[in-house]
Amino acid sequence: MPVSRTLRTLIAERDKRRCAYCLTTEENCGLRMHVDHIIPEVAGGLSAPDNVCLACFSCNVAKAAQQTAVDPLTGETVPFFHPVQQRWRDHFAWDESKTQIIGLTAYGRATVEALQMNNATVVRARRRWVSAGWHPPDT
Repeated sequence: MPVSRTLRTLIAERDKRRCAYCLTTEENCGLRMHVDHIIPEVAGGLSAPDNVCLACFSCNVAKAAQQTAVDPLTGETVPFFHPVQQRWRDHFAWDESKTQIIGLTAYGRATVEALQMNNATVVRARRRWVSAGWHPPDT
């Protein structure tokens, strides 16, 4: 079911026009953000403010309809980070260079790995954004 223009506007403002997972801004990636159903529609997720967020192309494609991933530290299967119910800074941090996301919790580590949030292409882009003073955004 398509997301209404009103809902898209609401979540774009709430999510500060950036990916709720990796915090990439629309301005930096140059593409319109996708609307991600945190609980996918195929699993009964609704197109409602508490179940949708903005996601960049990379995070959204990697997530697809998954809801869980393996924590690489413990091997435990855990739910993905839930950007509406959880705070980003409680589960993630930037490394010293501000180009890689560090998972601080099982949710964070599993999400970083499953969504490939530190893939080589995005890390190179972040390096440029940092040098221009465009990154990282406030959390």
